Amino acid sequence: MNKSDLILQIALGADISQEKAEGVLDVFLRIIQVQLEAGESVQMVGFGTFTAQERTARMGRNPKTGEQIQIGASRSVKFSAGKAFKEELNQ
Repeated sequence: MNKSDLILQIALGADISQEKAEGVLDVFLRIIQVQLEAGESVQMVGFGTFTAQERTARMGRNPKTGEQIQIGASRSVKFSAGKAFKEELNQ
């Protein structure tokens, strides 16, 4: 499923136009992004939690040449599925 498919499913499920559904999805994603940038987590009970995770600098290896390279520190997003979501997937 891509973003367009998700927008269509939101529009159908909420009985709203695709334009409104796209706006809702964009706002939802932006709120998550802003909270993670601020160092906060976003928890949706029954679904899961988004958290920002710090990655320290480390040595890596170029897969083509085998040469060692320095990989800089970065931030990434981690999603942990909630208990109810996991149970639903495992049925």
